[in-house]
Amino acid sequence: MSAAVEALRPPSRTLLLLEGRAVQELGAFWMLRPWLAATPRGDGHPVLVLPGLLASDLSTQPLRSFLKSHGYAAHGWKQGRNLGLRSGVERSMLERVEELYVRHGGRRISLVGWSLGGIYARQIAKRVPDKVRLVISLGSPFTGSPKATNAWRVYEFASGHRVDERDQHIAGPLSEPPPVPTTSIFSRSDGICAWQTCLNEEREQVENIEVYGSHCGLGHHPAAVYAVADRLAKPEGQWKKFDRSGWKSMVFPDWKRA
Repeated sequence: MSAAVEALRPPSRTLLLLEGRAVQELGAFWMLRPWLAATPRGDGHPVLVLPGLLASDLSTQPLRSFLKSHGYAAHGWKQGRNLGLRSGVERSMLERVEELYVRHGGRRISLVGWSLGGIYARQIAKRVPDKVRLVISLGSPFTGSPKATNAWRVYEFASGHRVDERDQHIAGPLSEPPPVPTTSIFSRSDGICAWQTCLNEEREQVENIEVYGSHCGLGHHPAAVYAVADRLAKPEGQWKKFDRSGWKSMVFPDWKRA
């Protein structure tokens, strides 16, 4: 990890105040549902959607509703509000994966996690890669300083754990991607997490996709939902990196730009 990434600070107060965009992004999601319907339909495989810090399955309902209507068996995590890695949370998530794996006849599960939920998704996939098809995180800060976010104090209060102890949980260092296709969707105008902390070191099955939007709206941002649907639709064993050519170059910026 570079010293520059480790020294990152949380987003500015201006960006934090702009998180109110999330309400408008939800409206845009419902308005653009016909556009989102143009993505390839799913093959019926199970998708487990994990909420962010202090959020519950209610926050991921729009995304799960879309995925269900688009041909996926989308499920919530069913643990109430996400208060961090309190006692029993890790075990319950692994049990939920096992339950869905059995219920769906041994089909591998795609994990989609928003913010803290995306960190969980990455770590769960490291524990049970044989049961996970792919991982998608939305605005998840898995690299750099754990204090490069405007939510670290909230996490410590809610969970009872120090944020600098996070790599001691579940499956080791967060920055190391799981051994399955892994996508990080992020925004440079994220008002909660420094966007650089959401970047994977790209590899053959590891990628980053940038969108224009807020942190609190990523779970229903139309472009983010399009990218999620595009990634989930790839046939198992035939995953390829996201193609942003053509019209998509106007919606999905080149994150490698200076």
